[in-house]
Parts: sequence; C-alpha cells; structure tokens
Amino acid sequence: MNRLLQGKVALVTGGGRGVGRGIALALAQAGAKVVVNDLGAALDGTAGGGEQPAHEVVAAIRAAGGEAIADGGSVAEWNAAHAMVGRAVETFGRIDVVVNNAGILRDAMFHRMSEAEFDAVVAVHLKGAFNVSRAAAPHFKQQQGGCYVHMTSTSGLVGNIGQANYAAAKLGIAALSKSIALDMQRFGVRSNAVAPFAWTRMIESIPAETPEQQRRVDRLKQLVPEKVAPLVVALAADAASGVTGQIFGVRNNEIFVFSQPRPVRQAHRATGWTPEDVLASGLPALRSGFHALDVSADVFGWDPV
Repeated sequence: MNRLLQGKVALVTGGGRGVGRGIALALAQAGAKVVVNDLGAALDGTAGGGEQPAHEVVAAIRAAGGEAIADGGSVAEWNAAHAMVGRAVETFGRIDVVVNNAGILRDAMFHRMSEAEFDAVVAVHLKGAFNVSRAAAPHFKQQQGGCYVHMTSTSGLVGNIGQANYAAAKLGIAALSKSIALDMQRFGVRSNAVAPFAWTRMIESIPAETPEQQRRVDRLKQLVPEKVAPLVVALAADAASGVTGQIFGVRNNEIFVFSQPRPVRQAHRATGWTPEDVLASGLPALRSGFHALDVSADVFGWDPV
C-alpha cells in the first residue's frame, strides 16, 4: 500500500464492477477504508445477481490487507443513500471521500424514448449522485473537509446518439459537482467530475453491426477501466486540496481537463434587437462561434495512448 489515503474512509457507489471496482481497489491500496456499494443489478437497472460483485471486491481488498465492507443499497433512494453513508461512519468512524460512480443504461433514440427510460437513468445517475452527496454533506461540514468525485461522461459534455437520458444526467452531474464545489468550499470540501473512457459492460451494449461500428468498438476495447483510478485517488488526497470545481477525463494514459461553458462571441445593437435584426445580423455575427453536431468519437478521433 502507498498510504496516500491512510486514515481516510471512502464510499464508492457502483463499486462492484468496471471503473468502480478499479477505483475501490485503488483507494484501498492507498490506505483508505472502503465501503463498496453495488446492487449487483443488470445493465438497465433491473434486478440482477444481488450484492455478489460488491462482496467480491471487499474480499479482494481484505485479502490484500485492507479494510472494506459491502453495501447493497440503491443510490436512487434517499433513505438508502443516507444508510450507506451511515454505515461508513458507524463502521469506520468517519467519511472522507464519496465517489459517485453507480449507473445504468437504457439507450433509445429520442423520438422513441419512454418516460420510464428517461426517469430511471436520471434517478440513478443524477438523483443518485445528489442523494449520496447530500447524505455525506453534514459529515463533511462538521469535520471541515471532504472530497467528492462524480463520474460524468462525454455523452453529456460533447454528445452521443441515442442517449438523451444518459447525456442529460451526466451533464447534470457536471453542474451538480460545480454547485457543490461552490457551496461547500467554505468548509474545506472539494468536488470534481471525471469523464472515464473505459471498456466496461456500460458500453458493451454499443452496436457493432457495420464495419464502422465494429472499428469503433475495437478502439473502445483498448480502454482499460483500471486506468481511471489513479486520478481519483490523487483527487482524494490532501495534496489535491486546492483542486475543486473541475471536469477531468481519463483515457488510458491520457488525462484531460475540460473547458466549461463561457461566451465565445458577442453581438450588440445600441437600439436593441428585433427578430428581423437577429436573423439579418445577429446570428450571422455569432455563427463563427457555433458548434457542429459532433459526437464524442468526433472530438476524440485518435487512438488511445
């Protein structure tokens, strides 16, 4: 163990598989005591194999000499979120790090997406991140310190097809993280978002029916989920106390910091605007600042490093 997080207690939601599993193991290796939360649900959030994935990660942590417990609560439920934070405090005496990683997928083209598909994804990703973060907030405030790391996605930051629910939730998480950073900075609490690039079951559902789709899938298979963990551990360390309100990305050996929306072009008329003026001169003046209808693959067009 490198002991970078010695004495700290971390909660990782969705910690039984993929990116969450890698993060939970890395936090433990750095000396943190870890609550591994995972429902063991299927990819779409329906009942799956129970808490077994969480227990397997806990067993691996203990076998390596660390301390961990499993939790099977749903982040989408307010009481369950408070209960998992309560278990961390009851078992280990405190809570220092919250990693909001739990997620599901219910992809569909927007014109075919049902209310249930939208609500379910937002409930787990966005509401779940709020529930768990809010449950930890009083503890962070009282101890005058704490760290949130929330998993966002380029599906929301850039765009993807057939993921209106997922994209809306993930972009909402970036905004939630920034709001938490602003509201909690006076208590020494920091909050950052991370967009992970990784081959996990969350993206195994991507279709590979055409040669172009197959090439995209082949590229994605190069992305190792465990490569996300070092950045998360670093953000949780005391040495990163000045890093908050940022949006990062990890793509194998690449680490990114993303821009945040700011005005890029301006147009004005001393006499004000009519709709006709906007069409005649306003929109043309702003057009050089418009963004194309690109998707994540367009922006990240090179092979993973």
